Amino acid sequence: MSVITTGGNPQLNRHGELNHLLTIEGLPRDVLTRILDTAAPFTEVAEREVKKLPLLRGKSVFNLFFENSTRTRTTFEIAAKRLSADVINLNISTSSANKGETLLDTVDNLAAMQADMFVVRHASSGAPYLIAQHLAATGRDHIHVVNAGDGRHAHPTQGLLDMYTIRHYKKDFTQLTVAIVGDVLHSRVARSQIHALNTLGVPEVRVIAPKTLLPTAVERLGVRVFNDMREGLRGVDVVMMLRLQNERMQGALLPSTQEFFKSWGLTPDKLALAKPDAIVMHPGPMNRGVEIDSAVADGNQAVILPQVTFGIAVRMAVMAMLGGN
Repeated sequence: MSVITTGGNPQLNRHGELNHLLTIEGLPRDVLTRILDTAAPFTEVAEREVKKLPLLRGKSVFNLFFENSTRTRTTFEIAAKRLSADVINLNISTSSANKGETLLDTVDNLAAMQADMFVVRHASSGAPYLIAQHLAATGRDHIHVVNAGDGRHAHPTQGLLDMYTIRHYKKDFTQLTVAIVGDVLHSRVARSQIHALNTLGVPEVRVIAPKTLLPTAVERLGVRVFNDMREGLRGVDVVMMLRLQNERMQGALLPSTQEFFKSWGLTPDKLALAKPDAIVMHPGPMNRGVEIDSAVADGNQAVILPQVTFGIAVRMAVMAMLGGN
């Protein structure tokens, strides 16, 4: 499934406001900053059990997960409920799709149930674009689409919550060196991170990985490539680890996981090459002893659990901007 675009940015309405969140690529810096700013007051709501906000009261949010993901779906569900939305979770991979119903048939049926927002996770790159385009073509572009991960293409809310985390700890993007480490080839998270970091003005974005786990011509995305982890980590402010995605690999791209950890796993001695106040991030779920050592994952420089909390606030912000009154 290819990514489908129309004239202008299909994510923005004619006033330049967010109408869908499909990808970070192509979104202006002011839109990204507005999302991060909007998330700030929601952080307290995400961190503590406080009174729900009425911003999506009476609205219906459908979580359409054609691919399994307990963590992402749960954070979207929590975020929507804290905005007072009615949330319907659908695991399409075990229902409509197995009965022969097409993606757009499913969308049409759910739209007829007065849906206000679709949160979509799909194994095919471009599926959320296809849904958004179909809604526009059928006069239902008042229904908003949020991409919760499509194929190897994009995971925009993960990229945004990562940016929120960096801003929380480092304040200013324009003075940072950020390293993204691991399975870049199969990672939609990495693509969203790279686009966001470049848009927000990070002067140096590094990707650190074996050649077999790098996309062709990845330098064109605006990154410096390192095939030696120790060299790549030297002097960085932020280390963003990626999960080794064995389920997406075809063929023998790697030696054993033990060998991968030896060369590419983040250990305390490798982290010591970064700046003393460098933070360590991971989108989860972590493979301890494969891409990250437990001593690092549980150490003082790790901000992995705050990422999860901030993720709820960022998803609240996105849904409030799209569907809030």
